Amino acid sequence: MESYELKHRATTANRDVPDGGNLRDARDDMDLARLGKKPVLKRTFGILSLIGFSCTILGTWEGILSTFTIPLENGGSAGAVYSFLFAWTGTGCTFVLLSELASMAPTSGGQYHWCAMLAPPRYMKFLSYISGWLTVIGWQAGFASSAYMAGTEIQGAMVLGNSLYKAQGYQGTLLMWAVVVVGLGVNLIGGRFLSRLESSILIIHILGYFAVLITITYMADHKSAKDVFTAFNNGGDLYTDGLSFFVGMTGCVFAFAGGDAAVHMAEEVNNASVAIPRSIMLTVVINGTLGFSMLIAALFCMGSLEAALKTPTGYPFMEIFQQATGSSAGALGLTSILVIIGIFAALGMLTATSRQFWSFARDRGVPGWRFWSHVSTRNFLPTYSIYLTMTICCLLGLINIGSALALNDIVSMAVSGLYTSYLIVAVLLFWRRATGAIAPYSDSEDMVVNVPGAKLMWGPFRIPGIWGILINGYAIIYILIVIFFSYWPTALPVTVSGMNYSVVGTMGTVILAVVYYVVRARHVYTGPIVEIS
Repeated sequence: MESYELKHRATTANRDVPDGGNLRDARDDMDLARLGKKPVLKRTFGILSLIGFSCTILGTWEGILSTFTIPLENGGSAGAVYSFLFAWTGTGCTFVLLSELASMAPTSGGQYHWCAMLAPPRYMKFLSYISGWLTVIGWQAGFASSAYMAGTEIQGAMVLGNSLYKAQGYQGTLLMWAVVVVGLGVNLIGGRFLSRLESSILIIHILGYFAVLITITYMADHKSAKDVFTAFNNGGDLYTDGLSFFVGMTGCVFAFAGGDAAVHMAEEVNNASVAIPRSIMLTVVINGTLGFSMLIAALFCMGSLEAALKTPTGYPFMEIFQQATGSSAGALGLTSILVIIGIFAALGMLTATSRQFWSFARDRGVPGWRFWSHVSTRNFLPTYSIYLTMTICCLLGLINIGSALALNDIVSMAVSGLYTSYLIVAVLLFWRRATGAIAPYSDSEDMVVNVPGAKLMWGPFRIPGIWGILINGYAIIYILIVIFFSYWPTALPVTVSGMNYSVVGTMGTVILAVVYYVVRARHVYTGPIVEIS
């Protein structure tokens, strides 16, 4: 009876899908059933809209313009170039692992589900639980970071356009809330509107890149290649130039943050086991190429670094635009492109963050899981999880009223939280891969696979043999470096205002999660629940 109901739902849930869509939905729902999960969300995303979704959330060329002053201060222009290349290759290897795992088990849970299926039975429950909470920390902090940047970029554009305007912290918070409300409205509409919107923003993402790149390279004065590729700087007075390089690298790492966004949309994507790996890998190629070329262009076209760092807008790229174009109007035109994409990035972050939280609640990993795991029968969306994600972001925005620095430290938990969750599954996959404990891919429908205690089987996408092991190993090394240096202060001597408090936020939340595990979660959380046998 369960099997009949599943097949009936799979062929009737989305009757408006053209060109064999019902067949694709049925295939996806059967794949989800093999993971023990019922299909409850509507599959409205295709490969193009998913690429737009991923590219916008990563926003590498936009993000590097906002954060490249970090490697400039610790590393210099040469440090920025080489740290970006290191971050790009390391991120690429990490994304290969995420693609392999998403192909094996395309569920919205992502890391905690993968951890449960890969970990030894003795440690499965606790490792999966902690992995889930680290992902929650990373995505909730990442969404707050994205909304905060979008709101304060609007505020910076106001300063750029009117020198008499004096930016206040509470105004930045209100603008941040406005961005969140826009994202909430679009997310509650959901459906095909959201997927088509993501396809459209992909066009803006690419055309906006050319508009900015061509303008600044044509109008600005250029530095020499020697100034760009050989000038190192230890602006934080750290112990060695090498240490300064790795501390500054975190700015480039942040430009690639959010690579698992497509993973958490797995239950709303057609042909998920193939489309998600393709979109992830295309995203790292497209965004890496755009980001690196934009970084080189900005370094060659940058005028006074001191003026850029002291700009009243709060964003050095706005000062660079003004120096390049020689006018506030021209700088505002270029800035508006980044503001628009920033708003859409926050919109997508709300989508991915709420889906990850909903999935973890579905498996009883958070307090109040019965409430947060609810899916609306009207629009087939996890509306309560969307509202909660919005509320957490708005509350974090209040910190900006008292201290913008404190909020920056809190939202920097996105990198440490997400990369720690990547590390856990990367190590477990390396162990399983090295021991040959994963069976070849099969499209047989009469087995439950890739759930705790069941057979492990590769998905359609994998890197076989020694290359898979080497990529897996390199990704682990890279992730360890990222996590270690994400907790370092950017300058010595360390002061109260210059301290990096992200370790306090991340570890503090983990400790609270462990307390909840001891008190309650260990009695109700058993890993991913098998809803269909």
